[in-house]
Amino acid sequence: MSALDLIIFDCDGVLVDSEIVAARVEAELLKKAGHEISAEELSERYSGLTFRDILLSIEREAQILFQASLIDTAETLIDKRLAREVKAIEGVGYAVATLPYKKCICSNSTRSRIETMLKRARLVGLFDDVIFSSAETPTARPKPAPDVFLYAAEKMEADPKKTIVIEDSVHGIAGARAAGMRVIGFTGASHTHPRHADMLMEAGAETTINRMSDLRATIEALASWSPDF
Repeated sequence: MSALDLIIFDCDGVLVDSEIVAARVEAELLKKAGHEISAEELSERYSGLTFRDILLSIEREAQILFQASLIDTAETLIDKRLAREVKAIEGVGYAVATLPYKKCICSNSTRSRIETMLKRARLVGLFDDVIFSSAETPTARPKPAPDVFLYAAEKMEADPKKTIVIEDSVHGIAGARAAGMRVIGFTGASHTHPRHADMLMEAGAETTINRMSDLRATIEALASWSPDF
């Protein structure tokens, strides 16, 4: 296992149970703006995207235009809700703390939001402040672009082929795979739906787990048969 360079964690839906909180806020705002969609459908179709990219997708699909101010409104409301409500994914603290590998976070969320959520969920310190937000990369391109993953690998002196990513979304997996990394899909957050695991596998995850207690064994199983490790 010494050849395994890095474990990358997504934040929303992997470390903290935040996706459903954000989806409820966004769905309510979209409803007020004239587009009816449930939080559950929003999570299933657009999980892992920034709200800006969600709006652009809906505009193309539904031929509707939204006010740009909706983005700032959503970010403000979501930050307030997350600061009050977000919780850690069950068992994630122990699972992360006991992994004997270099690890970091790669997320589409802003650094300030990530830090707020980690503090609220009592996960501060698990990553030694090794947090990479897509907005802070040289290109600032969010997932599904691979940029944040490649940037993290460069800074962490890791070979992408010897990196495993833990992701809960199709778009996140697409970005990790485009970066040449292997992926474990996670389906243990509140926004999980019946087709979640199948969608993650179709997107390129090599396997899925729904309990953080299975994380280390799954990483070791993947590494044991991969020719790259």
